Amino acid sequence: MLKQKLNWKQPLFYVLLPIFFVMAFLGFPLPVAPPPATKPAQEQAVVVKKKKKRTALLMPKEDRQDDAS
Repeated sequence: MLKQKLNWKQPLFYVLLPIFFVMAFLGFPLPVAPPPATKPAQEQAVVVKKKKKRTALLMPKEDRQDDAS
């Protein structure tokens, strides 16, 4: 096998060279499309607490509906 001491700088330069050319013509940062708009979240239902009915003991006499009247 060939034992060559690989120089990492030269391959890195040739890999990054096309990227530098693109950035030189298009600018930095590279223009990309904006992300698509997100859909609004589904509305959350609010639990409505039921009011307790008032009993006849707590109601004034005028508001009560008696069977006798």
